[in-house]
Amino acid sequence: MATSGTTTFDLSVDELIEEAYERCGLELRTGYDLETARRSLNLMIAEWGNRGLNQWLITKNNFTVTEGTNYVDLGTDIIDVTSAVLQKSDVDYQLERISRSDFLYIPNKTAKARPTQFFLERHITPRFYMYPTPENSTDVVYYYALTRMQDAGDYTNNMETVFRFLPCMTSGLAYYLAIKRAPDRVANLKAIYDEEFDRAAFEDIDSVSSRFLPPRQVI
Repeated sequence: MATSGTTTFDLSVDELIEEAYERCGLELRTGYDLETARRSLNLMIAEWGNRGLNQWLITKNNFTVTEGTNYVDLGTDIIDVTSAVLQKSDVDYQLERISRSDFLYIPNKTAKARPTQFFLERHITPRFYMYPTPENSTDVVYYYALTRMQDAGDYTNNMETVFRFLPCMTSGLAYYLAIKRAPDRVANLKAIYDEEFDRAAFEDIDSVSSRFLPPRQVI
């Protein structure tokens, strides 16, 4: 049996748009057709960010703390921080995430010690607050961050997504285009999109056979 021997299938932006138009029963004819589809694609990417998925866009980052400074500004491409630890003398200490209200109610935010908690202020430039305020300038915070997917740029580009999300992305764009161009197909295309999204999201979770909880460090 002959096979291709390759596993590199992908869709460029223009191919993805063409497939979505075909699912709407429409032909891609003008430059405006391309532009309005690319705009819809970028809006859908923003929607995916709000759904809190994109395992392939979770990155590990770090920064060195500064004594007496209780916050660090993160990159504007960061949507959220999923977990964080503070490394001190080659030992990792889990940082507990607290809410805005919990952080607000801390009476003395300038007290210096080893940080044990963090609050993420999710502005355009996210700000990572620590409590207590760092006591030195040598400890390092390591954190996993959910980042934004890159925009749909040139039409010959590929989207920043893994192969298992290509059906979902195509179905989603078809649904978005149907809202504007093929209202009679909206319900059907939305159902397909929801089904494809649920299937892809289910496959995008961490799979573990067991969970190890290390003993908490008590200082």
